[in-house]
Amino acid sequence: MKKLWGGRFTKTAAQWVDDFGASIHFDQQLVEEDIEGSIAHVTMLGECGILPKEDVETIKKGLTKLLEKAKNGELSFSVAYEDIHLNIEKMLIDEIGPVGGKLHTGRSRNDQVATDMHLYLRKRVMEIIELIRQLQRVLVEKAEQHIETLIPGYTHLQRAQPISFAHHLMAYVWMFERDRERFTESLKRINKSPLGAGALAGTTFPIDRHLTAKLLSFDSIYENSLDAVSDRDFIIEFLSHSSMLMMHLSRFCEELILWSSEEFKFIEIDDTFATGSSIMPQKKNPDMAELIRGKTGRVYGHLIALLTVMKGLPLAYNKDMQEDKEGMFDTVQTVIGSLKIFAGMIETMTVRVDVMEKATKQDFSNATELADYLAKKGVPFREAHEIVGKLVLTCLERGIFLMDLPLDVYRQASPLFEEDIYEALDPHNAVNRRTSAGGTGFTEVKKAIEKVKQMLEA
Repeated sequence: MKKLWGGRFTKTAAQWVDDFGASIHFDQQLVEEDIEGSIAHVTMLGECGILPKEDVETIKKGLTKLLEKAKNGELSFSVAYEDIHLNIEKMLIDEIGPVGGKLHTGRSRNDQVATDMHLYLRKRVMEIIELIRQLQRVLVEKAEQHIETLIPGYTHLQRAQPISFAHHLMAYVWMFERDRERFTESLKRINKSPLGAGALAGTTFPIDRHLTAKLLSFDSIYENSLDAVSDRDFIIEFLSHSSMLMMHLSRFCEELILWSSEEFKFIEIDDTFATGSSIMPQKKNPDMAELIRGKTGRVYGHLIALLTVMKGLPLAYNKDMQEDKEGMFDTVQTVIGSLKIFAGMIETMTVRVDVMEKATKQDFSNATELADYLAKKGVPFREAHEIVGKLVLTCLERGIFLMDLPLDVYRQASPLFEEDIYEALDPHNAVNRRTSAGGTGFTEVKKAIEKVKQMLEA
């Protein structure tokens, strides 16, 4: 087939070469954005008197018809026309005749593809922001149910201090809030129009870039035509923010996987988010959590890939930059799917309150309470720390816990210990006393939940 750019060529490439160079296999996902951008472009050409009004109306009607077909999945794409832009242009010419060839006046595929990706990412990032909000709402709802449910808090994956389970869940709410903020802030750079920059140097036609930006609801235009067609920072930034989000999801998935094991038994993942074994009938595997954890590496890979593609490219456009799309598309799909799956897992999981609370009473995570108890009575904290450490050693030697030690043993360690020491050691009291701002005390957790609920309603 004759190439739309083939006037100066005397030879045609072999089919396998065309296949290797074509991007239509994946950039057909930009079909709606490509047509929307073209409608804005031809509208501007008419407003600026570059094309006759009758040609503009004919082209717009043709594009509108193609857009309807695209939304209904009725368009067929060909490798012979390489990419989404030339495919649409060929379809338009077939639909309305040679006048369709006037559409490309005053623009290049370089500014066209950049525009398409800005439009595409704007839609997807806004969708991701809303999905993060939905996940936060699910977490807050679950946290409200478990304000006074206790769970061991960990450092180094060793039991450290008892905390409210709601407090643990709310930690992730704030992580996801930072993710939401990052995606929201990135819209400033996504919502910028490269259309009209041409191949790299602008155009001699008296176009109005601000008009096309307005028609496409962009906030502003790129001020430099070279930058407009060569910038992929907005995609790299999206991949970076997505990597951070996936890292947070992966950390949480790791905890869900641990908590659902026989060793912990803190939660049970709903059957709809688990699978069985082909050989072991008793197995219930947390596969969705494991998949999200695994797909995190996939998103990291897309970020590193595009950074590597861009690191040595001279201005302006280079064919290497065709590699910017597949990773972007895959990351969008991965992030959206992961957020939906994760929200479902949290919403339907069973929390084994009794197992969690029993765990807080069969460890030494209340040891800090003893040190604080002595410190409040004037014992230097380092000295109190040593006294409590020796008491823990005594318990280990006897095979008991701090609550089981007789009062006379405490008094031998320090005459400052009194009968109220057992009240101080109670995990519920230990948690509830932590009323410093942002702490795990029940009153503080309630405040945090109310604050987030108001934030989510804003």
